[in-house]
Amino acid sequence: MIFLAGRDRYTQRTLLRDIRDRLTKQAGCEEVRYRPSRRRPRYVIADIVPTTFLGQSYDGENARVDVRFWYPAGVDYEYYRINWIEPKRHFMLGFHRDADHDDLGPCHIQLNYEDTPVDRYPATVLDAHPLSVLEARIQQLPSAVDSIRWDDGTPSLPTWPV
Repeated sequence: MIFLAGRDRYTQRTLLRDIRDRLTKQAGCEEVRYRPSRRRPRYVIADIVPTTFLGQSYDGENARVDVRFWYPAGVDYEYYRINWIEPKRHFMLGFHRDADHDDLGPCHIQLNYEDTPVDRYPATVLDAHPLSVLEARIQQLPSAVDSIRWDDGTPSLPTWPV
């Protein structure tokens, strides 16, 4: 059992349950579930109705949001990945706080297309309770997704406000 230090003795399972409960209440989120399973949860996935979730018309047919928080040894804050994924168009846009890409700082937004990173920009570090981070990033996803530009069938993220 993993305890998230300084976060009211949250366990990974408790945190994922609360993330699942939060996404269940989000407009446009359908079929919210654990992966790989409820008995061994590692992250939470929600199937998305894009127009409802984003609050505007949208070209993509279906999407999902994947949320993962973890607490690596030797680090005094949570790592996370909160990703918008569209399998049919083969792209992912996500907020990541992890040890990858030191040149961008501890937090960045990343756009992948066909499993290859296309764009990465620094993002504001949110040093708050994981559910507060989730809430803020969920609120930022619509503008992040809206800022994606498609040129000749390839997405790009022109800029991101740090």
